[in-house]
Amino acid sequence: MERTFLMIKPDAIQRNLVGEIISRIERKGLKLVGAKLMTVPQALAEEHYSEHTDKPFYGKLISFITSAPVFAMVVEGEDAVDVSRHIIGKTNPSEATPGSIRGDLGLTVGRNVIHGSDSVESAQREINLWFKEEELSSYEAPRDTWLYE
Repeated sequence: MERTFLMIKPDAIQRNLVGEIISRIERKGLKLVGAKLMTVPQALAEEHYSEHTDKPFYGKLISFITSAPVFAMVVEGEDAVDVSRHIIGKTNPSEATPGSIRGDLGLTVGRNVIHGSDSVESAQREINLWFKEEELSSYEAPRDTWLYE
């Protein structure tokens, strides 16, 4: 099964949306295999968003992501990256499909409630950045036989 990294951002934590967001992810068939609530250290934020260092929003992004706790998680499922990207929705909530997490819960590009890896390669990099191997679980869930052929 494929794994991907998701992070519920500080705006969603402050708005008490964690349960709703996780529920949507699980209802889509993705299985939570690692999770932690944490305040992001500056160095981790900078490494995570290193591809954006030249962008004008970089400083604000780092300040925002380190300003309050995030809920970092790893989910697993068939085509986990694509499935999660679909249910998360476009980066800009005003362009995100109604019914998607960002379409329903996001407010602005800078307050779009969740981050999701954009490729299998990014997912692996981000999982390794945020989680130690021993923080991730592998387990069979009875529902798996009902979800996947």
